[in-house]
Amino acid sequence: MPATTRFTLRLAKPDFKFAAAHFTWFADGSAERLHGHNYRVSVAVSGTQLGADGMLVEARRVKDEVRRLCAAFDERVLIPEASTRVSVEAKGEEVEVRVAGRSYRLPAGDVVRVPIGNISVEGLAQHLWRELARSLASAPLDSLEVEVAESEGQSAVCEGAIRG
Repeated sequence: MPATTRFTLRLAKPDFKFAAAHFTWFADGSAERLHGHNYRVSVAVSGTQLGADGMLVEARRVKDEVRRLCAAFDERVLIPEASTRVSVEAKGEEVEVRVAGRSYRLPAGDVVRVPIGNISVEGLAQHLWRELARSLASAPLDSLEVEVAESEGQSAVCEGAIRG
């Protein structure tokens, strides 16, 4: 095979999804109201070599990890942990969140603090990309693409080299 041959495995299974609430803040200091989406996730992994088994990577390995990541967000309120605009404070069994002059008290078990600056579709794609890249680091892959759709016709893609 020519040295320029590349293989890509694309996965967009019906259960690569999560329903979650969030708000996005904006540069002018405003923020969306707390609302939810039924997010869908798809991934593509690429490389130049197939293993002895004739596969780029075992698809079930990628699928299991995507499902695990989606399950962690499903039916939760996603809060940006690395934001300078959002204040998050644990108060016993509750979490108080402040943004753009609003305050929310939420059950701690319903909240996922995501280590990103804003819960945008781009931020979620980047977060899932980082988590998948970390879990696939030992696979003979060179690039990863993660797409997160928050509604029909609105999605973001994060893609990049896994190594180097």
